[in-house]
Amino acid sequence: MRKLFLFLVIAIFVISCTDKKNLNVSGRVEGVESGTIYLQKFRNKFYFVIDSTKIVNGKFTFSKNVQLPEIYGLSLDTLKGSFLVFFDENPATVVLDSSRNYRNTSITGSKLHDLYAEYKEQRAVAIDSFIRQHPSSLVSAYALYRDFSYRLSPDEIRRNIQLLDSSLWNTPYVQLLEELIPTLEEVSVGNPAPDFSVNNSEGVEVNFSDYIGKSKYLFLDFWASWCGPCRRENPNIVSAYQKYKDKGFDIFAVSLDRDKSSWLTAIEKDGLTWTHVSDLKLWDSGPAKLYGVRAIPANFLIDENGIIVAKNIRGEELHKTLEELLN
Repeated sequence: MRKLFLFLVIAIFVISCTDKKNLNVSGRVEGVESGTIYLQKFRNKFYFVIDSTKIVNGKFTFSKNVQLPEIYGLSLDTLKGSFLVFFDENPATVVLDSSRNYRNTSITGSKLHDLYAEYKEQRAVAIDSFIRQHPSSLVSAYALYRDFSYRLSPDEIRRNIQLLDSSLWNTPYVQLLEELIPTLEEVSVGNPAPDFSVNNSEGVEVNFSDYIGKSKYLFLDFWASWCGPCRRENPNIVSAYQKYKDKGFDIFAVSLDRDKSSWLTAIEKDGLTWTHVSDLKLWDSGPAKLYGVRAIPANFLIDENGIIVAKNIRGEELHKTLEELLN
């Protein structure tokens, strides 16, 4: 038994190392002569530092044994964002724009990143068509995971996964999609809204189910203070609340913030006078995972019996839906 266990450990180790190859990156940072640049691994919308190197006379190099091809991040300040980059086995040259969001950064040498840049320049991408053109590319798996997991039905996600080459099925991007499918099915229109407990803005734990049935319709809103589209939608939600709150409309807002002061400041600044909760875990938010939320703003309209009757209604659609239901 001990020999079998040792064999399995060695086998797992060998398999885990088969995709590791030497990453060779050289580059310069626009407008920065010295400092530190960080190489990060990208996982589920988060970046984790795996290496760092000094910037000397505006230049830097990385040479490290890592998993390739894979998605990484480059950052000058891990608290202020990262530049997402696809590295393959080819030596890459980076010109990192040090301005906000690394907007004008360029990558040469990585064919994988070239495809990603091409994908990002396209408008109204048909993901099934893109996958058929590039079935074995990590870019296809990433695009499906990052940009379409919140747009597609569970069956559509399944069909697109099947279009990917089987070599991509064990990537974390496809695995996360596989885990997401049953969650999305559970929170489909017509199903009961799952319950959860989380602290409100005053630090008191509340149960979501305690708010169901207190009004004819409860609007479960996922947002964050750092989310531009959320903040732009807030005036519309405020307008709907003021118009329909006396007719049976209420709101329960879940924030994907990490910083409590930023969250509370946004609530006050935007005039959001309803119940607010957050576990301050950003994309690791428990309620967001429970409802399969992969992008914000996101919302669910729930009736007095706890049944989901609509999802992701915004702008004028929100007003029209409430007008039909409450009038």
